[in-house]
Amino acid sequence: MNPEEDGPKRALTGTLVKVLMHRRDERGMALEPHASRCVRRGEVHELVTTDHWETDPGARIDRVGFLGFAEIGCAGVIDRGDEFWIGDQRVGTVLGFDACHYPNHYNILINTEVPVTGADLHLQPEMPVSFAPALLPVH
Repeated sequence: MNPEEDGPKRALTGTLVKVLMHRRDERGMALEPHASRCVRRGEVHELVTTDHWETDPGARIDRVGFLGFAEIGCAGVIDRGDEFWIGDQRVGTVLGFDACHYPNHYNILINTEVPVTGADLHLQPEMPVSFAPALLPVH
């Protein structure tokens, strides 16, 4: 993201449609080179937590926890550094995207202190999710 180019944007909301409860230590996801992705209303994308911080294109993402799948409620842009919320709980920040399943769905990678799963957070279908613009610039 380039602060000289980026302007304000709306938060994206959605709904959890499936809870996942597993984690992996050698998943082998690859970080897409794009710091943002446009999403459309009604699309379903996978939510994956990781403690990785590397943002170089192609960075290998191994330690992951799977939260679940969410249906996007309004079209918009998800940027690296956006805050990710489930209800009123801030879960982490968007690290980037893995496209191993695209065009079916993106894996939206969410940086957390430790990888957490849907079971760890006691998630249930129909819980609201949101991606809110970062409050501080991402370096």
